[in-house]
Amino acid sequence: MPIAPSRLIYRPPHPADVLRLFEIFGDPQTNLFNPAGPMASLDAAQRLLDRWLEQWTAHGYGWWAIARAQAPQSIIGFGGIAPLDYLAERRINLGYRFAAQAWGQGYATELGRHALTLAFDTLGLPEVFGLVRPDHTASIRVLEKLGMQPFGLLDDVPGKAPSRVFRVCHPTTDLA
Repeated sequence: MPIAPSRLIYRPPHPADVLRLFEIFGDPQTNLFNPAGPMASLDAAQRLLDRWLEQWTAHGYGWWAIARAQAPQSIIGFGGIAPLDYLAERRINLGYRFAAQAWGQGYATELGRHALTLAFDTLGLPEVFGLVRPDHTASIRVLEKLGMQPFGLLDDVPGKAPSRVFRVCHPTTDLA
């Protein structure tokens, strides 16, 4: 069932979203901090979308397709919480990617708040992590606004500075 807050609408991705996913993930501007660079092909977008759909089937949640409430048919990004391998450890990760036209409007923070509400209030998860490149100051600010705290580093990109790991715990969980 879609979650419809005041400005954004979230829904599970559909197979028909593959072209929009490729437009957003293949845009060099949305990949400024992605060491892998822009998504190279529609086939790569299809593989990512297939993985997201499998996560929805297996877990009942995953990355959402995101639209503005005033334009529900126009996807502006993808994001939410989903299991992600942090090298050898699987964690619930908060992530997002918005079209460049949607930047600077607080959408990432709004998405993060709703994703954390789902994680803690609905799913009862004990903690959520965020993984960010060390020079991506805008995303670091978003994670901090969401109450996420620095948790460590992850040497996930050979030859580059390690990514920063942030974490927020369920309000009633003490995971010191």
